[in-house]
Amino acid sequence: MRRYGAALSEAGAAPATVARKLAAIRGLYDFLVRTERVGQNPANLVSSPKREQKLPRVLSVDQVRDLLERIPARTPLELRDRAMLELAYSCGLRCEEIVNLDAGAFDHESERVRVLGKGGKERLLPVGEPAQDALKRYEAKGRHVLASDPAEQALFLSKSGRRLSNSDVTRRLGLWVREAALAGGISPHSLRHSFATHLLEGGADLRTIQELLGHSSISTTQIYTRIDATRLREAYAATHPRA
Repeated sequence: MRRYGAALSEAGAAPATVARKLAAIRGLYDFLVRTERVGQNPANLVSSPKREQKLPRVLSVDQVRDLLERIPARTPLELRDRAMLELAYSCGLRCEEIVNLDAGAFDHESERVRVLGKGGKERLLPVGEPAQDALKRYEAKGRHVLASDPAEQALFLSKSGRRLSNSDVTRRLGLWVREAALAGGISPHSLRHSFATHLLEGGADLRTIQELLGHSSISTTQIYTRIDATRLREAYAATHPRA
C-alpha cells in the first residue's frame, strides 16, 4: 500500500488523487472485513497525503465596488442582478443560499435577511444599506415584472419567472465580471470569500465571521487568517526597501 501510494506520487499524481485512490482501497477492505473475508484492513495503516489547501480568490474592496456599480439596474434583470450580487457580498452568502431565498426573506423593519444554510440551519444576517436599496428597487420595479406565476415564492426570478439555479447566478456574475474588465476566476463564492476577508481586515473577530458565514467549525473560518497573512507578506515584499 505504501509503495503504491509512493508510485502514484512519483508518477506526478496530485495529493488529492493519491488520497482518493487510497480511500477507495480502504473502502474495499472495510467491506471485506465486514463480510469476514479478511481479518483486518491494511489500508488503515497507511496515512493519506495532506491535500493542498488552495486559497480562494479574493477581490479588493475597490474591485467589488467596480463590479457592483457596473450593473446599471435599469431593466428588471439588471435590477435583479444588482440586488442579488449586492446581497451576496453584503451577507457573505453561498450560491445555494442566494437561490433558495424566498420573497419576504428580507425584513425591511429589522434590516435583516433570513437565510437557510447547510444542514437546514437558519441564521438572521444584517444587510448593508447599498444591498437594502438594491433589494427595495428590485422588489418595487423588477420582481413583479418577472413573476409570471403568482405561486412562485422565490425572491430572485429568471426571465421566465422561475427560481434561479446556481448556474444562472454564476453565468450572470460572469457577465458583469467581463463588463467590469476584471480578471477571470471570479465565482459567487469569491464574493463570500471577499466578504469574510474584508471583515477580518476591518477588525472583526473570527467568531463573529464564523457566525455570519454559518460555519459549524472555527477551523473552517481560520483559512481567512491565512489569506490575510498572505496579503501582508505580499504587501511587505512589494513595498519594503529591504524585503
